[in-house]
Amino acid sequence: MVDIRLFGDYNVVKQIGQGPLGAVYLAEHRFMKRQYVLKVLPEELASDRQFVQRLEEEVAILSSLDHPNIVKIHNISFANGQYFLVTDCIVDELGETTNLAQYLLSCSKQPNEETLFHILQQVAEALMYAHNKKGTSKGIAHRGIKLNNILVGSPSQEGVNVFLADFGLSRIIGTGAVLTRTFQTVAEAIGIGASLANARLSQRYPSPPVDVSKLPTLHLSFLQNYAFLSPEQKRLDSNQPVDLKTDVYSFGILAYYMLMGEFPEGFFTMPSTIPEYTYNWDLLIKACLQNDPKDRPDNLLAILDAIRQPLQPVQMELPIEYYVNTSPAMTPAMSDEGQQKVVNRENGQMETLKPIIRRTQLERPEVDMNPGAVFQIDTAVKQYVPERKEAKNSEPLLTDMAIMHGGSFFRGSADGNRDEMPCHQIVLSSVAIDIHPVTNEQFVRFLEAMGGEKDGMHHDIIRLKDSRIKRSAGKLSIESGYAKHPVVGVTWYGAVAYAKWLGKRLPTEAEWEIAAYGGLENALYPTGEDIEKTQGNFFSSDTTPVMSYAPNGYGLYDMAGNVYEWCHDWYSYNYYEISIQEPENPKGPLQGVYRVLRGGCWKSLREDLRCSRRHRNNPGTVNSTYGFRCAADVA
Repeated sequence: MVDIRLFGDYNVVKQIGQGPLGAVYLAEHRFMKRQYVLKVLPEELASDRQFVQRLEEEVAILSSLDHPNIVKIHNISFANGQYFLVTDCIVDELGETTNLAQYLLSCSKQPNEETLFHILQQVAEALMYAHNKKGTSKGIAHRGIKLNNILVGSPSQEGVNVFLADFGLSRIIGTGAVLTRTFQTVAEAIGIGASLANARLSQRYPSPPVDVSKLPTLHLSFLQNYAFLSPEQKRLDSNQPVDLKTDVYSFGILAYYMLMGEFPEGFFTMPSTIPEYTYNWDLLIKACLQNDPKDRPDNLLAILDAIRQPLQPVQMELPIEYYVNTSPAMTPAMSDEGQQKVVNRENGQMETLKPIIRRTQLERPEVDMNPGAVFQIDTAVKQYVPERKEAKNSEPLLTDMAIMHGGSFFRGSADGNRDEMPCHQIVLSSVAIDIHPVTNEQFVRFLEAMGGEKDGMHHDIIRLKDSRIKRSAGKLSIESGYAKHPVVGVTWYGAVAYAKWLGKRLPTEAEWEIAAYGGLENALYPTGEDIEKTQGNFFSSDTTPVMSYAPNGYGLYDMAGNVYEWCHDWYSYNYYEISIQEPENPKGPLQGVYRVLRGGCWKSLREDLRCSRRHRNNPGTVNSTYGFRCAADVA
């Protein structure tokens, strides 16, 4: 049994992906205390001599790829009987590992044309860099472009940043092995074992039952690993080489999916049918999706520049084509009036050709198959007409904020818990922090604007049964007397969504701890060396209204007790060892399993209220003691 907790010098934090080409893990180097992503290749490849030979030939080239839109490969190693790649850990603005498929799914509406162009341009720049890599005879092809291999990072001023992963991995593993493992994934998804699959092919047994509940998983798995393959990759018996033009075809599939929301199949609709698109996307699609690789363009950046020219408006006069009769008895000619004609040599007469309008430019009227249906109304039954409701535009209730000026501070503890050590110095920029946690009356406004308790990624925002907010007949209400109490039962995702709704963010763990001290040095609690029941809500039976106790030195209320507060950071028990080396505005590990909570709650013991005390939980967890407050950068 392979111990997935350890690969060589890397401690595995969690698994973040699984595909036909292997499993993907988030891991931390045991000595450098830095996080990386491990791509663990299938175990059976270790005994494949051809694979080992290709790996030795390609490893130096792949590790030399250094481009801002390509995930950097740091090392390729062997442990526990398996080869694995060590790459950079790419995370988005929330510290999550997000691929392009997840990003598109999380968008509340279709990204605008400029955003789509910006993403495709970054992918094209990465491909052109690899295709023209110096020191190689024919360049480096990716051969496995798909949505899951494009990672979304933190946005820049230009927009969304994307990174191309798994460069050259399909070539190392081998095209045959890639397809075989793809088909194997499909078989496993619908519950077909190897023996049943063979029996199915030989028709000795009836088709095995398909678990319909697994079809969505099958659909995603199959499309992600098959739909992006070029024709020459799918025809294993073909003499057509799999080269750089394979990436061009996959790029066309990617562009079409991003533009149209589906994969091109059969006779497919072109992007020019979408009125919102102003670029000549048809030119890109037609050029890239050529069946013959020789007909595909060499330079993707050049064709991207070409399509950016706005489409010309349709002229009022429809273009005309003419029938040309190729019969020997007909000879083309031109009349004095300029009309195109043909001469019939049998009788010497000139005949005018009939114009035809191109079929693709003729809009046919929609045919009503049952025009009398409008009169077929049962007058004995009153027709139901749903009430027209206007979309609510809930205005937020804002919280006053206090500014904590930047500087050098000490955080952690010399005699606290293990994850609070060591006490070390950090540097923070100025930040504005809400003076109290978000209340029920504030959060209700947000839920009304959202229209439900789920975010764009279908994460729970809040679980109402663990809160003081109730929904009855579609309407939200707050339990009597709890409007000014801090909201509870909120997940980390809900806290982040609320903060983004206001144009704010969650405080980092470092910002929260320094703010809790309120300017005091070497203090245990926000109130000093000790805290009494008259100074905070702890070891009690319920929450209290915000601002029920005196503020700390920065004018912040409820920093100790009442509710635990979500922070932005991922949690790592030994992160402070890294924070010593990177003291400038620390924001926690790149990834992890748990998110940080701070401050103690209404039923905590005094020990939990210490400023340096760290708590954590899964970001999707709901609890009647979990709340939050917001922060914002100060220019």
